[in-house]
Amino acid sequence: MAFQISEFTSALQADGARPNLFQVVMTGLPNGVGQSGQPFSFLCKAAQLPGSSIGTVPLYYFGREAKFAGNRSFADWTVTIINDENFDIRNSIEVWMNSINSNAGNTRLASPVIGGGSGGQPYAIDATVNQFGKSATAGSNGVIKSYNFVGMFPVDLSPIDLDWGTNDSVEEFTTTFTYQYWTSNTTS
Repeated sequence: MAFQISEFTSALQADGARPNLFQVVMTGLPNGVGQSGQPFSFLCKAAQLPGSSIGTVPLYYFGREAKFAGNRSFADWTVTIINDENFDIRNSIEVWMNSINSNAGNTRLASPVIGGGSGGQPYAIDATVNQFGKSATAGSNGVIKSYNFVGMFPVDLSPIDLDWGTNDSVEEFTTTFTYQYWTSNTTS
């Protein structure tokens, strides 16, 4: 089979999706951070469209393995955040994590600062990551794919490295979240 560049380019719709056209929206973070279109959406530098795995249940019959579908699992989700001088987002995540399990007392607050997402825990929220197309006609507000995280809360907050030799850069940190499950605009 001869290689035809025209076949490849015609198969790649709209020149392909671009990884830099995305937005993460979190609502309900402590201290008012994370309202739609506010600091979290603007300062979330990197994220992922989530994946999932379906386990297998092996059963043996006369020494032969037969595989059956198991349960779905969802890997934790990590975002990279640009730090502002007010530490608004980092402070909010620290307060959030402290309400789940306090640093000094190893206890949970009686009334956590988070309102509770549809996942049922009072310390969990829901979040959305939207992938945009290059064309404004791609869909509602240019969104070509949307994922909703249900019952999400932070499980890891990375350190911020400080260095006298680091000039002309802005601090960044990562936060890893766990969640109950995700839905997308093509799943329920």
